[in-house]
Amino acid sequence: MSPDHPPGLDLDRLRVLLDRERPGLVTGPLSGRLIEGGRSNLTYEVSDGTARWVVRRPPLGHVLATAHDMRREHRVITALHPTDVPVPRTLLLCEDEEVVGAPFYVMEFVAGTPYRTAAQLAPLGPERTRAAVLNLVDTLVGLHAVDTAEVGLADFGRPEGFLDRQLRRWAKQLGASRNRGLAGIDELHATLGRDLPRSPAPTVVHGDYRLDNVLIGGDDDGIRAVLDWEMSTLGDPLTDLGLLVMYSSPLGLPDSPVSTTAQAPGHPAPAELIERYAARSGRDVSAVAWYTAFAWFKLAVILEGIHYRYTLGQTVGRGFDRIGDLVPVFIEHGLTTLQEG
Repeated sequence: MSPDHPPGLDLDRLRVLLDRERPGLVTGPLSGRLIEGGRSNLTYEVSDGTARWVVRRPPLGHVLATAHDMRREHRVITALHPTDVPVPRTLLLCEDEEVVGAPFYVMEFVAGTPYRTAAQLAPLGPERTRAAVLNLVDTLVGLHAVDTAEVGLADFGRPEGFLDRQLRRWAKQLGASRNRGLAGIDELHATLGRDLPRSPAPTVVHGDYRLDNVLIGGDDDGIRAVLDWEMSTLGDPLTDLGLLVMYSSPLGLPDSPVSTTAQAPGHPAPAELIERYAARSGRDVSAVAWYTAFAWFKLAVILEGIHYRYTLGQTVGRGFDRIGDLVPVFIEHGLTTLQEG
């Protein structure tokens, strides 16, 4: 792609806007590139040759509710920046679709590495890997300790009935992309629905909290920034913990297109992550098996949706032909998690 014209980002119009709204910020011609790895909203690195920034916008062709999405992401990051939760500093929110074709926001560039696989973690060695993952837990505890009223997020979501709505939402999503038999998925959904735990006091929930949605760096392998807030809301904090536990559990599938980091040498076991979260947050985590099983169910639905689009010829890239084989594995993990408690 051309650095002058990355898809979905008109750098000339962006420069005009920045010069008007943040005079003096940009000191040279802008170049930009699309940062790979995002699943939904698009992320770009933009530079004037001296400084760097990050631009976030909705997917190309996405029209409905895009202003809402960008406004929510911008709002939660802006609200959290003065707290101990590491997030980039926001610079500008633009809801005028004439500029780049969709609402977007600009934030500072934070240096760091998102670790997506055990292979990427391996060069850190066991001690550094262990420290990085434990830092991830501690950062989650810090996020869940934020006083939502104090930072202006008291109305950021509807925590009442949160778990029930989540179950219904993902069941509806499954129904919209179901074109084959999936043994056990109805049982998993029904069991989750029968045994809804009582949620603790609501907090800001990230919604997709895992190692490759944070940037790690520095001598202490600390969390430099938590990214990808598009699913954030107010709700049950243990849903974030359950997802983190799921992504820290071995899949037992070599060369899987969906990987966890669990196999990296030094990676703490899920039980240690749960214990650390409980000790540092003071929350009752006795129902963590339910939240972890829900995470397996949620990911099974997401993967089935990807498989469904693949069968319709609507995916681009490699690895999609193997996604469908993963769905039964995620279902089985969910059922086993509930059975073992």
